[in-house]
Amino acid sequence: MHYVYVLKSLTDGKFYLGATEDLKRRFSEHQNGESRATRNRKPFVLVYYEAYQSKKDALIRERKLKQFKNTYKRLIERLANSA
Repeated sequence: MHYVYVLKSLTDGKFYLGATEDLKRRFSEHQNGESRATRNRKPFVLVYYEAYQSKKDALIRERKLKQFKNTYKRLIERLANSA
């Protein structure tokens, strides 16, 4: 499976969007400061994910969320009370 996921930083309350093939491993990397993009914002909670059988579909979805800020904004609004 391939995943598109959203993490919420418990430090600054901001969200991080990513894609991965191994969600448990990737979440652990974020928590342990092994990701440059999120190193200074840990700890995190996983607030949302979507699962895809195709890596291509997951990457297309991640790209669309990042390109179309309104789509991403609406998703974050739906997650406002998470964590």
